[in-house]
Amino acid sequence: MVVVFGSLNLDLVARVPRLPAPGETCTGTAFFTAPGGKGANQALAARNAGAEVALFGAVGADAFAAQALSNLRAAGINLDGVATVAAPTGVALINVADDGENSIVVVPGANALARATQVYDHALGETGTLLAQLEIPLAEVAGVFRRAQACRMRCVLNAAPMTALPPSLFEFLDVLVVNEHEAKALAATVDCPGPPERLIRELHAHFGVLTVVTLGARGALTLADGRLQQAEPPPVEVRDATGAGDAFVGAMCAAFDRGEKITRALAEGVAAGALACAEFGAQAALPDAARIRAATENVELRYLP
Repeated sequence: MVVVFGSLNLDLVARVPRLPAPGETCTGTAFFTAPGGKGANQALAARNAGAEVALFGAVGADAFAAQALSNLRAAGINLDGVATVAAPTGVALINVADDGENSIVVVPGANALARATQVYDHALGETGTLLAQLEIPLAEVAGVFRRAQACRMRCVLNAAPMTALPPSLFEFLDVLVVNEHEAKALAATVDCPGPPERLIRELHAHFGVLTVVTLGARGALTLADGRLQQAEPPPVEVRDATGAGDAFVGAMCAAFDRGEKITRALAEGVAAGALACAEFGAQAALPDAARIRAATENVELRYLP
């Protein structure tokens, strides 16, 4: 099972011809609301990719909560660990440009009250995968990883949005996922300047953490069998990149959870991320297992010097 400890939001999405510059007002072409939040998105991505999934997090006692949970409930995700708290359901304010680029502002709301104690002990075990992100309090994320590591559970952190990570946290992780911007910020905090390749090698050497850096249209990069490996996605027409990172992480964790090695998990993640870019929305764009596996055949894997 993939156990996800993370955020649940309602996305408020505006379509715009281009992203506005600071201080600029742009006229949008469309508006809609949709369930979101990195925790919810990645839980649904893993479920669509074929994994059994349980989600732990928090929503408010408001009208947004039911919509935030609707797709997860319909997909059969275990929501027993989602608490209703005395704060509004989190929201994300998203601008999506015609070229597929986006800008996002997240207001945590109830997510700030998610607690590690919500994750019950019998959800943690060495046969499962624990996945978390950083749209909920870092101290709570660390608390869950500490317990899961003691159970020898596979621990995966998508360090987004990036914040300073205490070195002790790396001791609990098996896999760390960041994008290029997050990798650069992380490299500065751990005194490892330079390209993402150096960060990948250094974190593995010092902490034994397998670091995956997503590269947008260029796929993703990691260490496989002691060598740097890049997975390049199949070509797609990019319509909306909003949920691509979450599709990648969820599909990769689903592959890990059924016993796949890093090369296959990386390829399936890249395939899922590419497919998500070809559709509008975040959760609505998440591909199913059949489409992911078909697209994985067109992912190019190569070792770097």
